[in-house]
Amino acid sequence: MAIGDNEALVNVTWAGQNGDLQDPVAYDSTDGDVRQWVTEAVRAGDIAGIDADANANFADYIVQRFPAKGEGDEAKPNRIMIRPKTPFGV
Repeated sequence: MAIGDNEALVNVTWAGQNGDLQDPVAYDSTDGDVRQWVTEAVRAGDIAGIDADANANFADYIVQRFPAKGEGDEAKPNRIMIRPKTPFGV
């Protein structure tokens, strides 16, 4: 999947599980937008590796952004990670 310069992959940690949103999002999306998209995706069961949870709520989760790095075959795309305030979802 090709990721544009202003797009990012979104990685989600929820209830000890981890997965990525299926589609990239704008890297400069607001934290609120990211939380809303992730909440909807988890509630619907649309993230591989994370079980559907109708009660998912990411209001207090941290949204972190990591810019792209590297070039050519070594290139890593922009990443957005949403996770609990405590490391590793504990």
